[in-house]
Amino acid sequence: MTWGPLIINLVVTIGVVAVLMLCTFAYAMRTGIQAIMDTMWSLGFVVIAGATFALSQGHGDPTIRVVVLTITAIWGLRLSTHIFVRNHGKGEDPRYASLLRRNEGNVAKFVLRYIYYAQGRIMWIVSIPVQFAMYERHPVRAMLWIGVVVWLIGFGFETIGDWQLRRFKSNPENAGKVMDRGLWRYTRHPNYFGDSVVWVGLFLIAASNWVGIVTVVSPIIMTNLLVNHTGKALLEKHMGRSKGADYTAYVSRTSGFFPLPPKP
Repeated sequence: MTWGPLIINLVVTIGVVAVLMLCTFAYAMRTGIQAIMDTMWSLGFVVIAGATFALSQGHGDPTIRVVVLTITAIWGLRLSTHIFVRNHGKGEDPRYASLLRRNEGNVAKFVLRYIYYAQGRIMWIVSIPVQFAMYERHPVRAMLWIGVVVWLIGFGFETIGDWQLRRFKSNPENAGKVMDRGLWRYTRHPNYFGDSVVWVGLFLIAASNWVGIVTVVSPIIMTNLLVNHTGKALLEKHMGRSKGADYTAYVSRTSGFFPLPPKP
């Protein structure tokens, strides 16, 4: 691990994230839709990976640098595109609308603090495995490919789960029904579970050098967000209100996060 260049990289990417968040903030204030942050969230990791790839030239193992850039870009671009298409033309997301109702002062200051600073800070912390991995000079190859396999499992869950849900919702006959088919039969959130596993895979790649073990904070934070804060918890609260008894029955028989056989 080459510490000097890595520390410089960490400082530079703080600036990169700050510029990205300010640009997103300016666009959101112009359009009046803060939900653009959801699209920029995953895209931000691609930007961080690209900046780190450029800065790590000559400092890290070439194979691991290309692998980490590639899988981060595939994950981020896929998710960003999916969210943009899903949200396009639908106005403000209810989560952001609820947050904005709490504001009693200047809107710009409020959203800068509670949306862009908050999410930008988390984005940078979660991206640490990507940054560390690209500066590893002598990685354990087995850990690199184990991490890639774990990433593939997570990416598959997330992508297939989103595809199955999109198909389900596109059928008018399913209006008002609860999605309980395919991967959704085994977990109420295959997309969130897959997202979590993606970051476990990236952590394992970073841990191909023992120093990278400290980046375990990344999948821990991401999983906590997905389960207890912006993901599962908020969505299930909304679903419980809108779907009623059908969703309650679904919850009683289906695992909340980790895929498990449904209860009878």
